[in-house]
Amino acid sequence: MDSGQHADRQRSGILRTFIGLLVMVAFVFGLSWALRTYVFQTYEIPSGSMESTIMTGDMVFAEKVSYYLRDPEPGDIVTFQDPEIPGRILIKRCIAVAGQTVEINDEDGLVYVDGRPLSEPYTRGLPSYQLQSDVSYPYTVPEDSIWVMGDNRTNSQDSRYFGSVPMSSVTGRGAFIYWPFDHFGMLN
Repeated sequence: MDSGQHADRQRSGILRTFIGLLVMVAFVFGLSWALRTYVFQTYEIPSGSMESTIMTGDMVFAEKVSYYLRDPEPGDIVTFQDPEIPGRILIKRCIAVAGQTVEINDEDGLVYVDGRPLSEPYTRGLPSYQLQSDVSYPYTVPEDSIWVMGDNRTNSQDSRYFGSVPMSSVTGRGAFIYWPFDHFGMLN
């Protein structure tokens, strides 16, 4: 074998290796995109609206597969597109679904759904008050919508402020906190 054939074979091997590497990188990026788009997303929590369930700075995994199979249910922690700031994702608790009526009693600080007071241990006993907004009570959640509220009722702009959230804007179900490790755990 002469040196020209050896050099051609070497170039061919380098080219195959380079193309193989490009295909592998494209596959990894494509798989990553598909997982983020259809399976799960990670979020860093920027505010205290869900304290003490989720603390400011916690990193949360939200999974998307559940809502391909069922709609959000009261008690679920959901991620959704902010109705006021395009591209921003919020995380709150689903309190009521389409057809249910929400009432907030400023005297006792309780949330009533379909006339019954909710048992909400995740609020740590903090009262829920109506916020200054265009929302009036009793409020019946429209079709294809949910009513969401932060667990930290004294520090949360939620459905009391912007009304119900369309199902089409729900992006996932908060599944678990993965960072910091001392907060690691399932969300419920």
